[in-house]
Amino acid sequence: MVLVTRADLKLSKGKLAAQCGHAVMECALRAKKESPRSLDRYRREGARKIVCKVPDEESLRKILGHAKKSGLVCYLVKDAGHTEIPPGTVTVVGIGPGPRSDIDKITGDLQLVG
Repeated sequence: MVLVTRADLKLSKGKLAAQCGHAVMECALRAKKESPRSLDRYRREGARKIVCKVPDEESLRKILGHAKKSGLVCYLVKDAGHTEIPPGTVTVVGIGPGPRSDIDKITGDLQLVG
């Protein structure tokens, strides 16, 4: 699973972790419905998660579009707005679980969150 975040939001580490947690949970729930075999394989193989970043919302939405077009399990996180950012702010896209090679075609060139 790859989690793609927005670098322009400058979220605190805790807020970023929470947003990524939302993406992981929703992707797992979707995979349970849409692709239970891939979820089982993902869990057996260690449930790998990689966190990458893109510059802005437009870039994030492009990644989401590519993931959808490829038929991958994906989820767009929009914040509820209770803490650091306004309600409805798009923060993270979760992609997977799914074939590593398919996900890497979309996210393989992205910079890791440091």
